[in-house]
Amino acid sequence: MKLSNKINLYTTVLFATLLILMNISVYFTFSKLILDSELNTSAKEMEKTTNDIGKSLGSVSEAELLRSYAPINGMIQFVTSDDSPLSTVTSPTEQNLIERKTQFNQGEVSTFIVFQKRTYTFESMPIILLDGNVANLQVTKSIKTATDNLNILRLVLILVTFLALIPVVVSSRILSKLITNPVTSMIKTMKEIRQSGRFKRLTFEGKSKDELFQMGETFNHMIHLLETNYEKQKQFVSNASHEFKTPLTIIESYASLLKRRGLTEPELFSESIEAIHSEAIRMKEMTEQLLLLAKHHEQWNIQIAVLNLAEFLQETVNAFRSGYQREIYFHTKNSPQISVVTDEKKLKQLLYIFLDNARKYSDEVITVTTGILHDEAFIKVADKGIGIDNDELTKVFDRFYRVDKARNRKKGGSGLGLSLAKEIADAIGIRIHLESEEGVGTTATLFFKTDKI
Repeated sequence: MKLSNKINLYTTVLFATLLILMNISVYFTFSKLILDSELNTSAKEMEKTTNDIGKSLGSVSEAELLRSYAPINGMIQFVTSDDSPLSTVTSPTEQNLIERKTQFNQGEVSTFIVFQKRTYTFESMPIILLDGNVANLQVTKSIKTATDNLNILRLVLILVTFLALIPVVVSSRILSKLITNPVTSMIKTMKEIRQSGRFKRLTFEGKSKDELFQMGETFNHMIHLLETNYEKQKQFVSNASHEFKTPLTIIESYASLLKRRGLTEPELFSESIEAIHSEAIRMKEMTEQLLLLAKHHEQWNIQIAVLNLAEFLQETVNAFRSGYQREIYFHTKNSPQISVVTDEKKLKQLLYIFLDNARKYSDEVITVTTGILHDEAFIKVADKGIGIDNDELTKVFDRFYRVDKARNRKKGGSGLGLSLAKEIADAIGIRIHLESEEGVGTTATLFFKTDKI
């Protein structure tokens, strides 16, 4: 069964059940009120009649006396202790009550009886006759009007129940369509994706923020992740096959050369081993960078915390200076106390990329500066190296792009460093600004919001 049909069925059944229960409650409540009212009225009339008849006994014959107090739709009679009717008066419309068997009651009785499928109020009260014997004064009165009204009420409630179900069925059908439209749209989109092999997203109408809207947003986010990962994997395979081709060719060539002449020519042996080792290291670094780029940002396990920027940079610069034996000048501007909210490990990895590029393409001192500019904390890494032409600046963040391919190969670059830097910066919310001039040098500036100054 379709979800829309289930919603329609369950809504209709639930509403019908509630409506039936409500109508049954109304009927029985109203029925009890009417019947209790009839019984109370009969009891009060019986009390008054008993008092009046008790006072009038002896002055008027019993038959005449009963005829004076006989109900217009019932019967009144005296019943002796041996269950025999002493005197009976019945209204013309209730002559059948004469056939009812009489019974003497010891005390007062006020109840309903059913005779020949008709309901009556029955009142019985002891009374002392002129001869000193105790008899019952019994009054039986039809409540046909009340029962007819209850029958009409029951019929009206049944009709109302059925009539009310018509708009319920229609409205639940419309409601089920409205509720299942996003689901239907999602299924349609999934089928189109399966048939075409291309990623598509749901489009939303209205500004509702309910669970269905959230489900649609989650679906779109999932499609975005799938598309991103698919593109990354496709790029990974394409880039890896392209970039690994050169080092593998070099390794194969030198290995073949070693196989033919390596044992007889020591110089050739050393050159080949050095080239193979160099290319193997470059392939390892390139593989690690490609694997990181192939991951989505949400898989990077980013841990955001408050970081003292000056202390962090001092430690990072000291470590890089010691590791590569390069002269690096570090200073702060505006304020020595700068705190930022970021991921320390990812920021260090990002900084190492720019420091490593400055080391590779410049032999002079590297300058690292931090400070505040227009309410933004910044880190500047400046070198006095070969620089980059303005026409090339917009392309340096593309994967495997090299300004000077021959020189980059010599320096050991893969063309992935700045691409990885851009990915890391986007993941931790840092904006990169690059300035460069050929023959003068390059300055990379990292901007991010300050947490505390």
